[in-house]
Amino acid sequence: MEITMYDTLLQLPLFQGLCKNDFTNIIGKVKLHFRKYNADDIIVEQGAPCTQLIFLLNGEIISQTTDNRHSYALFETFGSPFVIEPYSLFGMQTNYTATYKARTDINIVTIDKLFVLNELNNYEIFRLNYLNILSNRAQVAYEKLWNSHIGNTEEKILNFLVLRSMKPEGKKILKIKMEDLASLIDETRINVSKVLNDLQEQGLVQLSRKEISIPAKRINNQVKPHKDEKHRHFCLCFFIFNLTI
Repeated sequence: MEITMYDTLLQLPLFQGLCKNDFTNIIGKVKLHFRKYNADDIIVEQGAPCTQLIFLLNGEIISQTTDNRHSYALFETFGSPFVIEPYSLFGMQTNYTATYKARTDINIVTIDKLFVLNELNNYEIFRLNYLNILSNRAQVAYEKLWNSHIGNTEEKILNFLVLRSMKPEGKKILKIKMEDLASLIDETRINVSKVLNDLQEQGLVQLSRKEISIPAKRINNQVKPHKDEKHRHFCLCFFIFNLTI
């Protein structure tokens, strides 16, 4: 059975729960903008104004979040269906927090902010879905901030990565110097190096020069016990695909 664009959009949290008639009415009113991108094409750049909702219908995209002050960059991979930064459409800072480019050939559809305000906002399910997305992001951010410098070296490293990741799924790559990471989490370079090498031995990360790669896979049974396994499990779930607490 062929999956239509409507089926794909209905898989997104923003539209889940909408009845067929409501969704049909929405599609009938909205002015959808379709566009294709080739692999490596830039979709939006970090710092650009967010004036629309961008929906990924197929393929994969990569986000790049750069902190020029601390000289590091985090890369994340997302597959369809996916909506790019719905939380950046409203608020005091309505700019994209990352650069997004196509990893494969992709198709996207966009909806202008004005239509979101004038039409989509009339549907209670959509409003609740949008509020849930914003609330969940705020709650997770609050939890992350409280834990950002708590625990041993391993926990600090994991918290650093969790704090800066958008979603738990997909491969992550952090480009950073070892001494910069140590400084940012208030640890020694030796301790950071020891912990990262230990995580690499367990198959949880891959290390190369100035780069930490977190593959999208499950934690295997080789993970060593930890004095606070629930906390460690929580942190690692942000990087290992399909891991649950």
